[in-house]
Amino acid sequence: MICSYCGTEVLKDSCSFCGASLNIKRPKLKEFVVLEDVEKPFDELECFHTYDLLVLLRLVRKERTKAYDLMLTLKKAGNSPQIEQRMVSYSEDQYGLYTKRMKVIEGILIDRMGYKPQRVDDKLLAKLAERLRKE
Repeated sequence: MICSYCGTEVLKDSCSFCGASLNIKRPKLKEFVVLEDVEKPFDELECFHTYDLLVLLRLVRKERTKAYDLMLTLKKAGNSPQIEQRMVSYSEDQYGLYTKRMKVIEGILIDRMGYKPQRVDDKLLAKLAERLRKE
């Protein structure tokens, strides 16, 4: 077996030259990322490629914004007899849920990149995709 970090031939579970464990799985790009991926546990999200995490962060932030707008709309119309309090509570819960999931993804990105991007736009994703094609 060959060490994926230094290229040394390895006979055990760890490299004798650099000490890297051979049991570590490197993240691989997924074909596509969907919003439902955000519900995966931390251990699975941590195995996502950085590009995939950025796409997922973009999706979660978009849904969080929608949940926030809905929550504000329902709160403003809260005095209306057609709006039940449980609808307002549900919208608040959804906003809180997306906020927590967003923070998890941002935390993983901070660990990897040293920062969390303020915006995940097409330009950022295109630059990263170009770098990945060059490697």
